[in-house]
Amino acid sequence: MNVWPLKFRETPDGGIVFADDAGGFFKSDEGFLRRYSNDSLNASDLAFLRDGGHSFGKEFDLPWTSFAYRWSRRQSRPQQLSYVILVPTLRCNLACGYCQVSRASEAARGFDWTADTLRDVLAYLGSLETTDIKVEFQGGEPMLRIDILEEVRTFCRSRFREAQFVVCTNLQCLGSRELAFLEADDTFVSTSLDGDRATHERQRTHESVRTNEFFDNLDHVVGRFGPGKVSALPTIDVDNPPDFPALLDNFENYGIHSVYLRPVNHQGFARKLKQGTNVLARWNRIHADFIDLLVDRNCRTGRFMEEYYFSQCLKRVLQLGTDNHVDIRNPNFFASDYLVVDHDGRLYPTDEARMQSRIGRIDLSIGSVTDGLDLAKVALLNTSSLNNFDPDCIHCVYQPFCGTDVIDDVSRYGRVDVPRPDTWFCGRHTAVFDKVFELIYRRDEAVRQSLAHWAGVSSWAEEMAPAHS
Repeated sequence: MNVWPLKFRETPDGGIVFADDAGGFFKSDEGFLRRYSNDSLNASDLAFLRDGGHSFGKEFDLPWTSFAYRWSRRQSRPQQLSYVILVPTLRCNLACGYCQVSRASEAARGFDWTADTLRDVLAYLGSLETTDIKVEFQGGEPMLRIDILEEVRTFCRSRFREAQFVVCTNLQCLGSRELAFLEADDTFVSTSLDGDRATHERQRTHESVRTNEFFDNLDHVVGRFGPGKVSALPTIDVDNPPDFPALLDNFENYGIHSVYLRPVNHQGFARKLKQGTNVLARWNRIHADFIDLLVDRNCRTGRFMEEYYFSQCLKRVLQLGTDNHVDIRNPNFFASDYLVVDHDGRLYPTDEARMQSRIGRIDLSIGSVTDGLDLAKVALLNTSSLNNFDPDCIHCVYQPFCGTDVIDDVSRYGRVDVPRPDTWFCGRHTAVFDKVFELIYRRDEAVRQSLAHWAGVSSWAEEMAPAHS
């Protein structure tokens, strides 16, 4: 019998997690590792590996084909371009200290789409082959150009079979025209809510009048359109994190049960924000403690809330074909199913890539709405957009579940060949997957209730945490 190569990582409790290249995993001990590495597996080991799909008899037999199928389902496949992020203006009516897009002031000139740019954007959208489209309006504050948002939406509704729209807005200024735009069934709101009122004011609005405007508008939007219309994200300063129980209470008060904790991004004006030393280690601790807080709260209240990114990583471990979130896609090919159109009509592979150009660090644009994609530049970026052959990733037990972030590497280090364990991306995701596997193998009913809810299954079964001794 042939055993597929196994990668492994010791866990804090002294156990060892093993995984094969197709993402099949189990937990065992040092004794099994010794037998495996010395090619002295016993009959019990071989039976366990066979039953778990970690071995095969000969090439192209059913177990071999099954493994190949599972491996291929782990690989993200290029899809039709059907998701566009549009930045009709870079102007904003707030001045957040952790702004990652390097916004322009509300009164600035030259930071909006011109009439020609709008015409070219619509022509570019019209040239897409997809029949369904999702449009996300970002900024700056996109509601400052409600006229452009209306024109784009009207065009997309007539051009595509199905169209969905998300407005990323700070909700500071909502008049009758803006509310009428948001009222449509195909249009949704994404905003920032950094915790309780004091935290939000400290980080974003900076004065009570603006804070009151935000919460009054949030109350109005949720009350008028329902909680399913609104999603919100908190940005966390590791040097001054919010009161997390209060944050969760505030989110639940607005009917929002999915919280996506975000550290301050290393982009735009936020690059200058001082957060002290050991930022990554402190962030990982904050995030892990937040997951434990959620488990306890969910069990105590019976009302289940999730941390969105943790749930995505959990699903990535447990389910094949879970690659909706780009950070944990592999390969993570650019300009495949989504791209960004900036305030000047230039195309970017990600929102973070356009931020690099904004601060003059590096030009990562990949064309324009006038000239189309620069396919040579896209191909160059894509050479580093997979972890299958990275000299560090190939030895990592979490490689089948993880992805890459070339843009973040360029932002932080100015290059893409930094040893993987030295990068923020690797340090963050190693910690997240450590936490995922800690919970998977924690024999605790409260944990299993939350895991089942986050994974989207009716109940947690023992078979979802395979183990061998």
